[in-house]
Amino acid sequence: MKGKILVTGGTGFIGSHTTVELQNAGYEVVIIDNLSNSNREVLDGIEHITGIRPVFVEGDCANIDTLRQLFKENPGINGIIDFAASKAVGESVHKPILYYRNNLNILLNLLDLMPEFGVKGFVFSSSCTVYGEPDVNPITEDAPIKKATSPYGETKQVSEDIIHDVIVSGSPIKAIILRYFNPIGAHPSGEIGELPNGVPQNLVPYLTQTAIGIRKELSIFGDDYPTPDGSCIRDFINIVDLAKAHVKALERMLDDKSDSNLEYFNIGTGEGLSVLQLLHAFESATGVKVPHRIVGRREGDIVKIWADPTKANTVLGWKAEVSIADTMRSAWNWQKKLRERGIM
Repeated sequence: MKGKILVTGGTGFIGSHTTVELQNAGYEVVIIDNLSNSNREVLDGIEHITGIRPVFVEGDCANIDTLRQLFKENPGINGIIDFAASKAVGESVHKPILYYRNNLNILLNLLDLMPEFGVKGFVFSSSCTVYGEPDVNPITEDAPIKKATSPYGETKQVSEDIIHDVIVSGSPIKAIILRYFNPIGAHPSGEIGELPNGVPQNLVPYLTQTAIGIRKELSIFGDDYPTPDGSCIRDFINIVDLAKAHVKALERMLDDKSDSNLEYFNIGTGEGLSVLQLLHAFESATGVKVPHRIVGRREGDIVKIWADPTKANTVLGWKAEVSIADTMRSAWNWQKKLRERGIM
């Protein structure tokens, strides 16, 4: 084994796919998740894909005693990938206290315990929302950090500041901050994918649930933005591509290849796609029409943003590879598998 890695929020969408890629790369994985937005059956999917069932701890990372016990019972953890956070932009506008309390307490607990248990590397799940509404696209890591447009985005900005300050203070850890753009799709095996509890807050699971008849119609939040078709533009990245970026980041730190103790990378495709273009891409790739209607703008949404991934391509040696058509087919395949299993 290359090392033992703690994946917080590891039964979630990004966490589960990253666990697969870590295990495929030869790492031993310990997952902690409170199952607030996921379910333990995800562990079956991970095992079916990799042949390995990761160690699983059901617990809340916002509780430092729970985390300390995890480290005691699983000695030798030398890296953490942190996905444990509330993550819906729209929900954060209406539940700001929940987002600040949860997201920041989790981060503080992890950073506090790392030196105590000799954990060397920390990969943080950040977001392109830290850039606010950018002046130019595509956006590089050197772009100014603007006032966030939502409490969710604000927690990512504050978290990045906290990590910076901890590193500067002389804490014996290294950190890489990955600023995601918009992860979508599912594992090509159909064994794992995005399955939020309750009504989806993210676009693609709501789209596929509408396509299969669970939801009446998909709401498109605004068609009057200053974009070619009036809908918001995002950089939609395949979930497996995104997961592989975490393995690259972890290897860079644990192999002492990083230039400094703190680095930042944009993780995106480098192409902007509007919400309506994504909808049409799904329909074209699958042959399934999706009932939809235009509704008013959603508070907290950025008009348009997409990545310049040059730094990740050249420094991390990572590149997005899966096409939008294949990504849409994987999302639809996952939704159909859920129906076959009687889950949804």
